[in-house]
Amino acid sequence: MERIPEDVVWVLGKLTDAGYEAWCVGGCVRDLLLGREPGDWDATTSALPEETLALFGEAAIPTGLQHGTVTVRTGIRHVEVTTYRTDGDYTDHRHPEGVTFTRSLEEDLRRRDFTINAMAMSAAGELRDPMNGRADMMAGCLRCVGDANKRFDEDALRILRGLRFASVLGFTIEEKTAAGMRENCGLLRSIAAERIRVEWDKLLCGVNAGEILRGYPDVFGVFLPEILPAIGFEQRSKYHCYDVWEHTIRSVESVPSDPVLRMVMLLHDIGKPESFSVDADGEGHFYGHPKCSAKQAEKVLARLRYDNESKRRILTLVELHDWPILATEKSVGRALRRLGEADLRRLLLVKRADNLAQASEYRGRQAELDEVEKVMESMLQREACFSLKHLAVNGRDLMCLGYSGAAIGEMLEGMLSGVIDGELENDREKLLVFAGKEKAKNLKIGIDK
Repeated sequence: MERIPEDVVWVLGKLTDAGYEAWCVGGCVRDLLLGREPGDWDATTSALPEETLALFGEAAIPTGLQHGTVTVRTGIRHVEVTTYRTDGDYTDHRHPEGVTFTRSLEEDLRRRDFTINAMAMSAAGELRDPMNGRADMMAGCLRCVGDANKRFDEDALRILRGLRFASVLGFTIEEKTAAGMRENCGLLRSIAAERIRVEWDKLLCGVNAGEILRGYPDVFGVFLPEILPAIGFEQRSKYHCYDVWEHTIRSVESVPSDPVLRMVMLLHDIGKPESFSVDADGEGHFYGHPKCSAKQAEKVLARLRYDNESKRRILTLVELHDWPILATEKSVGRALRRLGEADLRRLLLVKRADNLAQASEYRGRQAELDEVEKVMESMLQREACFSLKHLAVNGRDLMCLGYSGAAIGEMLEGMLSGVIDGELENDREKLLVFAGKEKAKNLKIGIDK
């Protein structure tokens, strides 16, 4: 087991030396016991907020006095120190209207969300675990503290947090806790989109994301109604042995744990139910589904307040996930020109995942994608021309030939296309000769007119 960092021990020690109780609490204790690196260090104490402020002086920031929280700067990190408390009524399904400070650690632990987050540890390593969180943790079980319905009614975001914990930690969800999540999932409508997105991105990137997606689509459908038509939607295609939702889940599992890539796979086929058709032989088709999926994805990303760069990448990859790329320099060059290296690499990962989620006898596309990657790596290694910055001429060169305004950009783009397609050589003198001839040809056409 890892140790509590020395600067956090200093915070606890300063409180205990002054006669107060002080413990690390919550997620940092859970992660410490799991052998994971805690992201944040939180402490709980019997000291009242004003007593904590007085004790730490200039190192203390009154960040949440109404809830008993003082942030202590250690020089290495910020440690949130919160007074033992019990919570008042939660009228908005998110925040208590007020808190009551207490001198009892156990009372404080009993108000927390899950047993694995209701453990406290002293600077010396003593564990306080009245909710038996360690036993649940060792069993890989996520369980609410007390009554699940009450916990989720108090703070509906706990539903998504619990599913995120189960996904990231690979835990199963205790029966009553799972039932409470489903029964109270409608309360997620009262939670800010930004808070949902943060939990959602972490959940999607968890090691157990696939199982959580399979088990709780009704919960996710509250804020992602676009996924619901995919559940159980048979594709009636020789290429697919799974319904749209199961194909989606398996594709999510097949890309790296990156929030953009996982969101792409979640959304890449949501347009399939809307674009479904059956031919005379009874074979299912989804003509135009990438654009349809991108259109629906745009609504999802706007609703969950994704940043503009993430939206651009996700929508581009959703719309192009079926775009054919051949293992030729012409085809790969066009793809590099359109997407750039980083997004083309992402698109190839998307294509691999999409293919891995198809019927096993049609997964030979992996070898084709291997060949595409070899062509791409070869082109990148020798710095092949696929963007204007690689072109042997520039706008100033064309101005010297008499080009001006929009004609400069049009000629540069035309020459780049010619180079990528193998019709022109990326040689400065030859390109200038070509541009000069085109200029003269256009001038003659103008005179003839």
